[in-house]
Amino acid sequence: MSPAGRPATTAPVTAFIGLGSNLEDPEGQLRAALLELAELPDTRLVNRSPLYRSAPVGPPGQPDYINAVAALDTRLQPPELLAGLQAIEQAHGRRREGLRWGPRTLDLDLLLYGDRVLSTPALTLPHPRLTERAFVLRPLADVAPGLVLPDGTTVESHLRRCPQGGLVRLET
Repeated sequence: MSPAGRPATTAPVTAFIGLGSNLEDPEGQLRAALLELAELPDTRLVNRSPLYRSAPVGPPGQPDYINAVAALDTRLQPPELLAGLQAIEQAHGRRREGLRWGPRTLDLDLLLYGDRVLSTPALTLPHPRLTERAFVLRPLADVAPGLVLPDGTTVESHLRRCPQGGLVRLET
């Protein structure tokens, strides 16, 4: 059973999670969050990208972000997985009030959940800005080379068209 008391799916689904932080030791925030993702119920961390530094999107004057992508095999349904991600964010001091795209201790975005397409008030899959941001596309391509999105396009095709915006790989 999932944390919400619903039956888990029978077969694991690969989900991709975008991680970002620009406050309170961003690299440490991401490294800790990766360990915590591996501890989610009915979920296994199967891969993770290197860390990247990127310029902030949103209000000016913020510190640079540190970003990564994690691949999870999970039996949790999307709403339960999202709840788990939000619980991890909250444990890291994430507050949802304030400026849109403002600084944060930890941001965990459910980017993809298998080939599921979903649009609810709480969750849109694939993530609505997935194909517009190099700080998501580059680490996603590292984790899943050749990945085909639910609309039939590839991550690589979007990455080729996306401005890199000063994206810097921090790990080899």
